[in-house]
Amino acid sequence: MSKNLIPAQRRELIIEYLAAHKIAASVELCKLLDVSEATIRRDLEWLENEGILERTHGGAVLSERMRFEPEYMLRAQSNIEEKRAIGAAAAALIENGDTVYINSGTTTTHIIRNIPKNAAITLITNNLQAALEIGEVGYEFILLGGAYQPKSISVTGGFAVANLNQVYADKAFIGVDGFSLKYGCTVPSFAEAEVIRIMCERTRGPLTLVADHSKWGVVSNYEVARIEDFKRLIIDEGLDEDARKDLASRSLELIIARLAETRN
Repeated sequence: MSKNLIPAQRRELIIEYLAAHKIAASVELCKLLDVSEATIRRDLEWLENEGILERTHGGAVLSERMRFEPEYMLRAQSNIEEKRAIGAAAAALIENGDTVYINSGTTTTHIIRNIPKNAAITLITNNLQAALEIGEVGYEFILLGGAYQPKSISVTGGFAVANLNQVYADKAFIGVDGFSLKYGCTVPSFAEAEVIRIMCERTRGPLTLVADHSKWGVVSNYEVARIEDFKRLIIDEGLDEDARKDLASRSLELIIARLAETRN
C-alpha cells in the first residue's frame, strides 16, 4: 500500500478493515497502510472524534450502534455455546444463603438454567422467559411484577421498581446489549435500563457483568453502569487479547468461560 494516500483515503480503508474485523491492532493498520504509528494514531483519534470507533489498548474497536431492541428469540440463536458457558460460570459463583438479582436477557437465562434446583438461595428477577421454563425449584424464586415486554420476554416499569426498592441483594448478575470503555454498559430499552440501575443500586455485594464477546464495542441507547462499577466480567474465549488488557486495566476481574467445559 502506498504512503501517498491522503488522510481521507486512509480513514476509509481503516473503516473498511474494521467493518470486516470489528477490532484492529495499530501494528496491523501500519502494515496495511504502510505508514507510521504516529499517523495511525492521528487517524484513529480523528475517527474516534467522529464516533466511528473507540480507541483501545494497541488499536481500535468499531463502535457498533444498537438503536432498537432485537427480538428475544433472534438473540437466543446467536453464540449459544458461549452463552451456555458464561451461564455455567456465573451460576457457580452463587452460594447458599445468597439473595441474588438477575435481569432479563438470553445470557442471564442461561445463568438461571444452571442454578442447582436445591440451592438455598433467593433469586429475584424480571426474566419472564426463565420463569416460564425453569419448572419446580427448591429455592425461593421471585418474579418481579410489572409491564410485560414482549421483545425481551420480561417485566419492567413502576411495579418492578417498587418491588426492587424493598430488597437488598447480596449479588447481582447483569446482562447488557453492549459495553465499551468509553460508553459503559448499555441497553436499547429505557424500561430495562431502569430495572438494571435499581438492581445495581440495591446490591450490597459484588456486581458481575455477563456478556459474550460480540457485545464488546456495541453501544446502545441507555447507559446502565460504567465498566468500573462491576467487580468482574464473565465472558467467553472470543474476546480479543487487547480488549482483555484494556478491561483488566480498569481493575475488572475477567473470568473467561471455556466452551470445552460445557460441551459434554
